[in-house]
Amino acid sequence: MPYRFLEVAITPNVRQAQAEMGADQIWLGEHHCASDSFTESELAFIAARDSFYIASVSETDWPYVQHRGGPQGFLKAVDNKTLAFADYRGNRQYISTGNFVANDRACLFLVDYPRRARLKIYMHVEKLALDADPALTDLVFDAGYRAKAERILRLHLEAFDWNCAQHITPRYTEGEVEKAVTPLRERLGQLESENTELRARLAAALGEK
Repeated sequence: MPYRFLEVAITPNVRQAQAEMGADQIWLGEHHCASDSFTESELAFIAARDSFYIASVSETDWPYVQHRGGPQGFLKAVDNKTLAFADYRGNRQYISTGNFVANDRACLFLVDYPRRARLKIYMHVEKLALDADPALTDLVFDAGYRAKAERILRLHLEAFDWNCAQHITPRYTEGEVEKAVTPLRERLGQLESENTELRARLAAALGEK
């Protein structure tokens, strides 16, 4: 069974840091939550995202964090323990891609800014050619997205956990703002039409006197 999230994250040095701050007892025993497979809540959260952050470590032990984005839901659930996505061409530095050759471990951060929710996931990364698994390619490829896919990354779950909402500032995408203001615009249009009609009626009534 995969480790629970804190069993992966809390090393002896982390435990020492917690002890120094008087927080070591907070994260013992019952506070460990089993996370050996995604539930419907995690899968729905993942499907709603249009970006995430992925951390890797090089063979020289330097960490690297990369932002990955695409159409909403581009990070696909293969099953309740496996995710996959088409890795689209970016600035062509290939730092994450190279890091995964030396160390397949990764940590993903997915954030829903409007709801101030954050999901963190430990995973093992498997790099695949676009034609290595046709069914998987069909699952992750979005023909309507104008970007060049260079490979597929299949991610195998180790553990996950939900972060608290503290310090997450709500932010909204252009699409979310547009969705929110559309009813206001429609109502404003109705009021302007009613106002124009009432002005015309008033003018007509005054003209008859």
